[in-house]
Amino acid sequence: MTPEPHEPQRPLRADAERNRRLIMRTAERLIARRGSLVTLNEIAREAGVGVGTVYRRFPDLQALIDALFTERFTTFLRLAAAAGQHADPGQALRHYLLEAAQWRAEDRALETVLAHAGTDAEPIARMRDELGRQVDALVRDAVTAGAVREDFASADVYAFLYMIGAVADRTHGIAPDAWRRYAEVLLLGFGLRQGPAAHTSAMTDAQIRRTWPEPTTRPAEDTGRSGRA
Repeated sequence: MTPEPHEPQRPLRADAERNRRLIMRTAERLIARRGSLVTLNEIAREAGVGVGTVYRRFPDLQALIDALFTERFTTFLRLAAAAGQHADPGQALRHYLLEAAQWRAEDRALETVLAHAGTDAEPIARMRDELGRQVDALVRDAVTAGAVREDFASADVYAFLYMIGAVADRTHGIAPDAWRRYAEVLLLGFGLRQGPAAHTSAMTDAQIRRTWPEPTTRPAEDTGRSGRA
């Protein structure tokens, strides 16, 4: 009896990759809204795929978060490498800071992913250390060239991104480009001269009020106060 031909594998691999990307993009949206409280079952339901499909790609939530981390650090490594191609050390550092800030502003899941990734495990640890080396080089070259204040350090890069991320998260959906204004203020404070950039106006009072934190619960009524009979 002639054996039946095997089914082509390429379409299956393509389907698997599409499912993997769908799961990761869905996880990003849920993590951006709820942090690390999401479950793989919720991600499967939101993505419209079977729970078994999710678990075949990612055995647990940690594996999924680590995959999201790897994807993000691959982007930051690419941005740092591109910045390093600039002949002017000051513009190289400025380019990286602004490009990384834009990525952070658009990625509302990044803080949670960074906080929960297994950064001490291989190969994530190698990516973390490689990005550290590239950022150190950008900072060292800019300081040596006198393009930035002499006490500027690599730690300032991460503090800058943290601050910009906080502004971007608060102003998301209200003034989505507001972070650019504050990024420019910080860059000037660091001593980096201003390059061609899109200028943004200050937020209005009404926009600022919309960024204020909202109470999670209403204050309890004071039932002990006397009222009218």
